[in-house]
Amino acid sequence: MIEIQQLTKTFIKNGTRIEVLKGIDCSIARGESLAILGSSGTGKTTLLQILGALDHPTSGHVFFDGADIFEWDETRRAEFRNKKVGFVFQSYHLLPEFTALENTIMPALINGVSRGDACGRGEIVLTEVGLGDRLAHKPGELSGGEQQRVAIARAIIMSPDVILADEPTGNLDVKTGERIQNLLLDLGRAGDTTLIVVTHNRLLADGMSRTVNLEDGKINDL
Repeated sequence: MIEIQQLTKTFIKNGTRIEVLKGIDCSIARGESLAILGSSGTGKTTLLQILGALDHPTSGHVFFDGADIFEWDETRRAEFRNKKVGFVFQSYHLLPEFTALENTIMPALINGVSRGDACGRGEIVLTEVGLGDRLAHKPGELSGGEQQRVAIARAIIMSPDVILADEPTGNLDVKTGERIQNLLLDLGRAGDTTLIVVTHNRLLADGMSRTVNLEDGKINDL
């Protein structure tokens, strides 16, 4: 499903060239759940952003079902992000003025789903993540774990082919982290959805079908 070939990413900071990704090669099958481990600053988030077409590689290729996503124009990449990929960011990125339901249905509305149908879908996925009684609450009225579950509901509302999650349990207490962990693993086991998670949480990684380590700009299987 996803084929990464000789992927590199270089940043220039204060005149200094910083090579973050140094020729990554990796294949990820449809329905696979993959954990990417590595110490802070090794480029895990950068890799995730490139896989989701939020950032561009310096060189190399990312193939999705045989097509190189960086040969597309920005309009097609935006369509890919909206229809094929669900993002779970570490910092949630919820809109504070909108309710849990309104935040959840944003991807559906962007994709042209009617508000009535989007709200119906939103209620279903929020109930699936245990927030059926919090639909009208705004982010400031929700705990960190509840906000993370809203972010997950937003990520899955369009039944994406790929879910990309960046340290999904990193800012949570142990109990809430375990709940989020179990929810993500259940999503990964549910069907054809491919789950790619960047994490320091070894327990979460152990529940995935495969674990790799990102070190010195390259990926190694564990």
